[in-house]
Amino acid sequence: MDDPSKSGVPGVVPVSIGWSEGRDGLEREFLFEDFAASMNFVNQVAWEAEKACHHPDIDIRWNRVVLRLISHDEGRITERDFVLAARLSAIAEGSHGVGSSPRKA
Repeated sequence: MDDPSKSGVPGVVPVSIGWSEGRDGLEREFLFEDFAASMNFVNQVAWEAEKACHHPDIDIRWNRVVLRLISHDEGRITERDFVLAARLSAIAEGSHGVGSSPRKA
C-alpha cells in the first residue's frame, strides 16, 4: 500500500506485516509444509477471530492459506482489520505455537 491514509486508518501500513490492501480488503497468503500445518494455522485463526468477534474470509489449498479481512458491517477496511491482521501474522510466525512456520514466497 503506497498511501496509508487510503484505508482511512492513519499511520497503519499493512505491507510491513506482509499484507496487501485491495478493493476486497486486506489480504495475505501463507504457505506451510503440508495440509496438516495449514489446518493447524486455520484452527488458530478461528480461535483468534472468535475472540475478536471479527472473522476473515479463508481459502485453504493444501499447503496454502489465503486470508482476507474487511469490516463487512462498514463496507471498508477499518482499524479492526489491521489489528486482527497483526495478530494473525504473529500466529503464522510461530509466536502462538503454529506447527509450521510459513515459507517465504
